Amino acid sequence: MVTRVAINGFGRIGRLTLRAALESGRKDIEFVAINDLGSTEMNALLLQRDTTHGPLAKKVKATATGINAGNGVMKVFSERDPKNLPWDRLGIDVVLECTGIFTKRDMAEKHLKAGAKKVLISAPGTGEDLTVVYGVNDHKLRKSHTVVSNASCTTNCLAPVASVMHKVFNIQQGYMTTIHAYTGDQRILDTLHSDPRRARAAGQSMIPTSTGAAKAVGLVLPELNGKLDGTSIRVPTP
Repeated sequence: MVTRVAINGFGRIGRLTLRAALESGRKDIEFVAINDLGSTEMNALLLQRDTTHGPLAKKVKATATGINAGNGVMKVFSERDPKNLPWDRLGIDVVLECTGIFTKRDMAEKHLKAGAKKVLISAPGTGEDLTVVYGVNDHKLRKSHTVVSNASCTTNCLAPVASVMHKVFNIQQGYMTTIHAYTGDQRILDTLHSDPRRARAAGQSMIPTSTGAAKAVGLVLPELNGKLDGTSIRVPTP
């Protein structure tokens, strides 16, 4: 059985998720549609050539109705409100919610109202059925779950390590530091920002900032809830 997937938000996470699926050669997932406010031509170009990962080994072409990356034409929409998307007509099984905006349950559920069967949020959520880190607590997933969070990148790194350490040493309290690539919320050159540290040039600075990733481990491993905290340092790597 093929799972029909739509991507909402074709930024870094949305593009790389599609790229990974295309490169894997999997036949059990079909990417049907993309919703993004950017132009189809630009999104096709960004999918074809990636500064960090190099060119995609498939020809990507923008068409009148969408993007073709050798897997058929994925329809492209530019809709600000997910409830207006044609997920029902397209038979969408899962929406990958990759905007970083619709992370609260009532917002993510707009995809369900549009006809999708399930939503997977590519970020920490609020009010979701379950926060999942694969290999740690994915056994808790149930068919009845309709809105699931895949947590943050740092939580995905920390939870497996914390799980093993807790089993061996019984963690009482912990503090972690994540060395994190700079993000789109930082500045290329010194300029105004609400956070004076993130106002500094990302390519020349090590910038400390807050993170909720350690505390979020408690959503994945309830036995560690309230026991972990941490900080993040953004460094000049893409």
